[in-house]
Amino acid sequence: HLEHAPGGSQGVGYGAACPEVPQQVPHPLEPSFPLKPLPPGPSPQGPSPGPTVLVPHRFGRKPALSWCSLQVALANTSTIFASNFLIYCGLRFLSAFGVAGIIMTPVTLMVEWTTTRRRAVTITMLGCSYSLGQMTLGALAFTLRDWRALQLAVSMPFFAIFLISWWLPESARWLIIVGKPEQALQELKKVARINGHKEATKSLTVEVLMTSMHEEEEGASKKARRSVLDLFLMPVLRWRSCSMFLVSFSQMISYYGLVLDLQNLGSDIFLLQVLFGAVDLLGRATTTFLFSFLGHRTTLASFQIMAGLSILANILVPQDLQTLRLVFAVLGKGCFGISLTSISVYKPELYPTALRMTADGFLQSAGRLGAVTGPLIRMTRPAVPLLAPVSYGVIPIASSLILLLFLPETKGLPLPDTIQDLESQKSAAAKGKQQEVAITESTWF
Repeated sequence: HLEHAPGGSQGVGYGAACPEVPQQVPHPLEPSFPLKPLPPGPSPQGPSPGPTVLVPHRFGRKPALSWCSLQVALANTSTIFASNFLIYCGLRFLSAFGVAGIIMTPVTLMVEWTTTRRRAVTITMLGCSYSLGQMTLGALAFTLRDWRALQLAVSMPFFAIFLISWWLPESARWLIIVGKPEQALQELKKVARINGHKEATKSLTVEVLMTSMHEEEEGASKKARRSVLDLFLMPVLRWRSCSMFLVSFSQMISYYGLVLDLQNLGSDIFLLQVLFGAVDLLGRATTTFLFSFLGHRTTLASFQIMAGLSILANILVPQDLQTLRLVFAVLGKGCFGISLTSISVYKPELYPTALRMTADGFLQSAGRLGAVTGPLIRMTRPAVPLLAPVSYGVIPIASSLILLLFLPETKGLPLPDTIQDLESQKSAAAKGKQQEVAITESTWF
C-alpha cells in the first residue's frame, strides 16, 4: 500500500514513482530497484478489512472510527521517521488496516442514522468527498514535492477526525440490537437536541423504544454474537452474500485494471490526479438523480455494464489515437464512480443491523481480493495481450447480470433490522416505516 513511495527530497505525490537518487547521495529509504509509476487513484490493498470489522461489530461504530483514525494518523506520521524500507512498508500495512475501517464505519453509521428518503443523498455526499480528496491530493502533491512534507500534510487531518469522532453519536440501532436500550435512548435524545426537536426528547422513553424495536430485541437475544458464517446459513442471506461477493470482486478487478492502464495516457500525474478526481466527482454527484429514475439496483448494474463496455471499446482503438482512448478511459472512470456510490447505498440495505458491518467487511475483503487480482491479470499481457482488457470488460458485465437476476430492488424500503424483514419485504416495509418514524425521522440526522 505505497501511496507515497519514499523518494528523497524529489519524491512526488500520491502513487508516483520514486525518482532515482544519484549514487553519490545515497538515501536510507531508497529502494535498490526502480519502481514503476502508478497512476492516480487508490492503491490496491490486500483483503485487509476482515480483522477491522471485529471492532465495530463487537464494540460499536463510534469506537471503531476513533480507533482507526488514531491508528492511521500515528502510522502515517511514523513513516516519516522510518529508518529502512521494511519498517516503512510495515507502517503502511498498519495504515491500510485503519483506512479499511474508516471506509466502512462512516457509511454504516450514516446509513443507520438517516431516514429512507434521505439515505441516498447522504451517501452520495460522502462519495463526493472521496473525489474532492483525490483532487486535493493532486494539488498537494504538486505543491509539496518532498514526500515527507506530503506525508505529514495528509496525516494531520486524521488527528482532527479522531477528536471529532468522540462527539459523534453511536448507532442507536446497533445499541438496541446488542441489548443497550438505555444508552440508545440517550443517543436518540442527543441527536434530537442537536437538530432542534425538543418535543422528541420528551416523547421518547425506554418503553416506547422497546415497543418499537421488540422484534429486534428478540433477534438479539437469540444470537448476540455474529460471524461471517451467519451470512451463509439463511437462504436469503446466502443468495445476497454470494451475489454481492461477485459484484464487489468484479467491480474492483475491473476498476484497478482501468486505473493501472492510465499511466499510458499521459505523463503529468498531477493533472491526471485532478482530472480523474473531477470526473469521479461529476459522476458521483449525479447518482441521486439517477436513483430517482432507475432505482438503486438498476443504477449499480447499468453503470457497471457501461464501464465494462468502455474498457472493451478501448481494445478497438489504435494506440496512436490517445485522445479517443482518454475519452473512453474518462467515461469508464466516471461510470465506476457512479457504481461505487451506488454499491455504498445498496449494500447496507440488503442486510439486517446485526450483520451489516460483518457483511460490509466481507464484501470489502472481496473487493480487495479483486484489487489484488486485477494487476495479476495485467501481468499476462506479454503472453496473451487481449486477456487482460477482455477480462476487465466482461467480468463487470457478467456480475451485473447476476445482480439484476438474483437481488431485489431496495429503493424506498426502510433499513432492515431482522432476518424476517429480508424474507418478507412487503409486509415488513409498512412496519419498518413506522419504526423509522418513531426512532430516526424525528431527528432529521
